[in-house]
Amino acid sequence: MKKFAVILLVLTLALSSVSALADTLIIGIPDDGTNLSRGIKLLETAGLIEVDPAVGFTPEIKDVTKYIYDIEISPVAANTLTSTLVDYAAATINGTYAIPFGLIPSENGLIIEKQSESGDNPYVNIIAARTADVDNEIYKTVVAAYQTQYVAEFLLENYKEAFFPAFDYDPNFTVEDGWTDSVVAYESDKAGKTVVKVGVCGANNDQWKAVQQVLDEQNAGIYIELVEFDAYNLPNEALNSGDIDLNAFQHKAYLNNDSAANGYDLTPIGDTLIAPLTLYSKNFDSIDAIKEAAGLLN
Repeated sequence: MKKFAVILLVLTLALSSVSALADTLIIGIPDDGTNLSRGIKLLETAGLIEVDPAVGFTPEIKDVTKYIYDIEISPVAANTLTSTLVDYAAATINGTYAIPFGLIPSENGLIIEKQSESGDNPYVNIIAARTADVDNEIYKTVVAAYQTQYVAEFLLENYKEAFFPAFDYDPNFTVEDGWTDSVVAYESDKAGKTVVKVGVCGANNDQWKAVQQVLDEQNAGIYIELVEFDAYNLPNEALNSGDIDLNAFQHKAYLNNDSAANGYDLTPIGDTLIAPLTLYSKNFDSIDAIKEAAGLLN
């Protein structure tokens, strides 16, 4: 009887192990609009799924045409993915949330979203203006000041791998210790300058201090006044109504969708930065390990 009990226990444990291995792996992605699409595309790049090519850059879950491996895609609030990463086989996380949590794309990421740094890429962040103002020379000067080597170096040094410049720059540079702190501490004199109100969201806007430094060194006579909004649906409304002059908080896909939904007449006038998604995992050390654990589906 005792021998039978031991055999039964061994069989139970074996079956439990097989069941665990057979469990569908859950992969988290952001649940918000275009970032959901980016997460799906990244999983396609990783070779885990196939997506209907007709939908281009903006697939939804329904556009997944094939699950190559036994995974389930779980859309959840983007800001929860870092703290719950251990609960997923893996998750696609934006640098805005990953970097403060100690996740560095090149060190901890399994695969990083590849984005061209110009052209028609819909996930390049931009400066937007009212369409009637696209030829405004002051606004063009602001864009030109942003798209400088000085600002590129600040983006790369201050935000590490959360942001990359979306304009031409020389990646081979060195800066002195404490340089980014000195940029953040920079204060410009507003007196006698043309004020340009720029709408922004979130906390990562210190690059505008670098832009202001460039403008001042050029004697451009322009003062950047940041207007901070606490919700992403507000800066385009404010720009369209004329409450602000420009905004810089969104990528092209968001602008297109928001303008179409609300009838805004807004236009991108300059690329600023890209913030790639990265696939992270606390449970697997490679894409291949995830594939092995998930198993191929017929």
